[in-house]
Amino acid sequence: MTSWPAELDGRRVTVEVPATTANLGAGYDCLGMALELTNRVVLEVRGWSRGGNTLTVEGEGAGELAADGDNRFIQGVEAAIRAARGDVPEGVSWQIEMANRIPLARGLGSSAAATVGGLLAANALLGAALSTAELLRLATEIEGHPDNAAPALLGGFVASAAFGDEVEAIRFDVPGALRAVLLIPDLRLATSEMRRVLPASVPRADAIANLGRVAIGVAGIATGRYEVLGRLTEDRLHEPYRAAVYPQLPQLVAEARAAGAIGACLSGAGSTIIAFTDTAAGAERIGAALRAAAAEVDLPGRVEVVAPRNAGARVIREA
Repeated sequence: MTSWPAELDGRRVTVEVPATTANLGAGYDCLGMALELTNRVVLEVRGWSRGGNTLTVEGEGAGELAADGDNRFIQGVEAAIRAARGDVPEGVSWQIEMANRIPLARGLGSSAAATVGGLLAANALLGAALSTAELLRLATEIEGHPDNAAPALLGGFVASAAFGDEVEAIRFDVPGALRAVLLIPDLRLATSEMRRVLPASVPRADAIANLGRVAIGVAGIATGRYEVLGRLTEDRLHEPYRAAVYPQLPQLVAEARAAGAIGACLSGAGSTIIAFTDTAAGAERIGAALRAAAAEVDLPGRVEVVAPRNAGARVIREA
């Protein structure tokens, strides 16, 4: 087994990682945006004589998350150590303290945030042995795709794709006036289940329609024309099929658009609905419309208004 330097015993690292929204409608599995809704996690290295992992969670996931290898934060920590050192030292354990604001299984990137947070924390312990590109590759291996992992790591609006063992990600800042109105239902939707309802193939016309929306959407947002979100958030590849499992989806999106949203869609695999505006009055109007629509379809939840976040995951403190 790899030796563990004695000087790292007792070291603490605090990281902050943002929520993300993936797909943005037509950009299935390749577009994402970071949001100003964050988890903060403290990782402490524990010596071999102190027992196994310990985990305390405040906020989202309290009483639910395990302190074992199923925890994506721990997976990220240990993946970074293996990549940099070859193996995780036998007997080493972790003390983890989480203050979580990102809800679980709601399409806001909670899994990717945990993975990226673990990778970043371990990399800080290792003296930044891994590059950002290596961290993104590892996160993509754990998550299966980079659409949430890339904006969680890099911040801003990100177009990303995996090409074999390589991951390409191009980011740019989101215009400052844009705000995201989130309807976050109590309903949880597992990404794996929401992927199972997707067809193996789609009509050519639907694929072409999405390609055009993605091209216009990316170019428009990159040049400050965020009104193109109206086109980008219209999807024909996944939302129509996911509505079979989440029948409230079409009405919720329609109500947000009718209330003046620049664009509205399912966030990731859901259940969160995300709608965009550039005014405080618009955010209030859209939030009220989403609350009313959710009540009408008997979908308990809450509304939050958040800004896009142009900063990605970061190390807050080392000791």
